[in-house]
Amino acid sequence: MKFVIVGKNIDLTEGLKSAVEDKIGKLERYFTPDTEVHVTLSVEKDRQKIEVTIPVKGSIIRSEQVSNDMYVSIDLVEEIIERQLKKYKNKIADGKFGSGSLKEEFMEKDYEEDDEIKIVRSKRFDIKPMYPEDACVQMELLGHGFYVFCNAETDQVNVVYKRKGNTYGLIEPEV
Repeated sequence: MKFVIVGKNIDLTEGLKSAVEDKIGKLERYFTPDTEVHVTLSVEKDRQKIEVTIPVKGSIIRSEQVSNDMYVSIDLVEEIIERQLKKYKNKIADGKFGSGSLKEEFMEKDYEEDDEIKIVRSKRFDIKPMYPEDACVQMELLGHGFYVFCNAETDQVNVVYKRKGNTYGLIEPEV
């Protein structure tokens, strides 16, 4: 595995780099040697945050953990990613999709449709022009995790969505 480690508001010491490579490196049995692991370590006040993104063929493995100690955050993110991989591996082993090998599934095959994915409801609705901030308010009023709207500034269809920490994201598709 190849590590790309970036720090925001933190000194990337050899100890931190080593801790990341040792912990996340334990997962190398799931990936090929040329798999890139993108790691961002950041600090905001007492929040020690690690974000790990592993782009693999047809999918992205991602986890983000926050604690008051960076080494605890590193341990937590490794546990979460391993749990995600084991869950995915079990689906392969159960024959729900794939060949039975997680490494082969990620690196050598295109994904087949998962038989369990079924669209059970379709909805049509009119969208009216509004600003992203207004769309966030409307989303909150409806109790949804996202909201589709026509951006009054760009006259394009956009999506606002909830993020961790009471923040919002804006998706602006390009056609």
